[in-house]
Amino acid sequence: MLEERERQISEKQKLVDEKLEQLDKIRKDLISKLEKSSQMSTDEAKKVLLENVEKDLAAEVSRRIKEAEDEIKLQSDEKAKEILADAMIHGVTDYISEFTTSRVKLEDEEMKGRIIGKEGRNVRTFEQVTGVDVVMDDEIPDSLIISSFDPVRREIAKVALERLIEDGRIQPQRIEEIVEKTKEDIEKLMLQAGEKLCHDASVYNLPVELVALLGRFKYRYSYGQNLIQHTLEETQIGVALAKMIGADANVVRVGCLLHDIGKIVTEGDEGTHVEKGVQIAHKFNMPEKVVNCIAEHHEDKPFSSIESILVCIADSISGGRPGARHENVQDYIKRMGDLEKIATSFEGVDKAFALQAGREVRVIVVPERISDDELPKLVHDIASRISKEVVVPGAIKVTAVRETRASESTMTVPS
Repeated sequence: MLEERERQISEKQKLVDEKLEQLDKIRKDLISKLEKSSQMSTDEAKKVLLENVEKDLAAEVSRRIKEAEDEIKLQSDEKAKEILADAMIHGVTDYISEFTTSRVKLEDEEMKGRIIGKEGRNVRTFEQVTGVDVVMDDEIPDSLIISSFDPVRREIAKVALERLIEDGRIQPQRIEEIVEKTKEDIEKLMLQAGEKLCHDASVYNLPVELVALLGRFKYRYSYGQNLIQHTLEETQIGVALAKMIGADANVVRVGCLLHDIGKIVTEGDEGTHVEKGVQIAHKFNMPEKVVNCIAEHHEDKPFSSIESILVCIADSISGGRPGARHENVQDYIKRMGDLEKIATSFEGVDKAFALQAGREVRVIVVPERISDDELPKLVHDIASRISKEVVVPGAIKVTAVRETRASESTMTVPS
C-alpha cells in the first residue's frame, strides 16, 4: 500500500517537473522573440523600464517640490509681514517731542534796546559767550531770532536770554554769569535725558561721557523728528526683529542706540554723521559688531552681519513711518533748485541734478571744456560754494561725470 502510494507520488512529481521544463522553455522562447522584435536584450529592457519609471518619479518629485516652494514662499511672506508689523507695534512710544524754537518774545521795543546795549556792547557780549548770532528783524519787532547750527548752543542762548529779560539786569558781567549758569543747567538736563534714554532702551554701564552725548539728542531734530524719539523707536523695533529671527539682540540694541551719535558732533565739517559716529564708537571702545552697525546703517559699506541689516531696517521704519518727519514743501523745492543752480553756474557744467533729497548733486560736464585733470577742482569748488550758501542737514556728495561719445552711421547699400 505504501509502495503504491510512493509510486503515484513519484509519477506526479515527474509530470510536474516536465511541465515546469515546458513552461521555462516557453518563457525563454517568448523572451527571445521579444528581444528580436524590440532589438533589446533583457538588461537593456530593464534599463529602459527603470528610466521611464525615474522620469515619472522625477516629474512627480519636481511638482511636489514646486508646490512646497510656493507654499513656503507664501508662508514666509506672511511671516515677514507679521514680524515687521509686530516690530512696529513695539516701536510705539509715548514720548512727545518739543520743537526747539529760536525765537524769543520781547515785552516791548525798549527791551530790544536794552539787550543791544550802549554801542551794541550787550548783544556783542551775548553772542561771544554763547556762540550764536542774534538777529533783529524789523518785520517782527516784538521778537529776537537766535541763529546757530548747534542746537545745544541755541537752546542755551534762548534760555539765558529769557532769564536775562526776567532778571532785568542786562549788562556784560551779568550776561556772562547767566550764560554760565544756564550752560550748567542745560548740561544737567542733557545728562538726565541721556540716562533716561539708556534706561528706556535697556542699555546700561555706558561711559558717562557717552551718556552725556546721547543726552544732546534732546535738542537735535532731523526733518522735525526728535532724535530721542527716533532712537527709542528704532531700538524697540530693532530688538523686536532680532528676537524674532534669532539675531543678537544686544548688538542690535546698542547699534540702534548709537547709530546717529555722529549727528551731535558740530565741530569741524569733515565727514558724514556716519563717519563721525564710527569715530566716537572707537573712542569709547565699542564692540566691532556695534561699530559696524553704525558704519553700515545707511549702506555706505556692505553689510557685515544680520545685526547691521536689522539696524538699517529699524532706522528706515522709524524714519519712514507716516508723520515721523516733515519738511515744508516750498523749502524743499527751493533747496533742490538752489543746489542745481549753484552747480550749473560753473563754467563747463552742462547739467546738474539734485538726488536723494539733496544728499547728492550729480554734475554733467562738457568734455570739450573740462578735462579729466580739472574735474577734482571743479567738484571741490562746487562743494565749497554749496556749504557756504545752502543750509542742509548732513553732508552733500558732489559727483562730476565727464563722458566722451563717438558715433558713426553705416552706409546704405542700394539693393
